[in-house]
Formats: sequence, structure tokens, C-alpha cells
Amino acid sequence: MSDTIKTRTRKWGNSIGVIIPNAISRELKIKENEEIEMLLFKKRPLKKLYGILKGKIKESSQVMKDRLRKDLY
Repeated sequence: MSDTIKTRTRKWGNSIGVIIPNAISRELKIKENEEIEMLLFKKRPLKKLYGILKGKIKESSQVMKDRLRKDLY
């Protein structure tokens, strides 16, 4: 099971931390000191992303989507 949430980073000693909302931690049964995996994306305006990969990707978008679905699920 996975969920998408928006949260802010916070300074935590010499590191940066994120808070997982209580509702999500309960739903996913995440406990303190439990190892988890996170997939992170930095929010960027779409106009900066438009066209940056043009001509660099050789496979179709459908092949990429199928591979991503297989890896995530």
C-alpha cells in the first residue's frame, strides 16, 4: 500500500527531516524506528521540465510506464 502526501522539510540537527502525518502512519501501520522506503520528488514548475528530455529518450512512453508500474507494484 502506498500514499502520496505533501509535507515540508524541517531542520533536524545537522539533517533535514520530514513529518509523516498521523493519519498516514496509522493507515500504513508505520511504527517508530521502523525502516521504510520513500520515493521523493522535488516540486518544480512544469515549464522548467517541458522539453528537457527531448531527443534523449529512445523508448516509447508506454514502455516506460509499463516498466515503472512493474517496479512500483
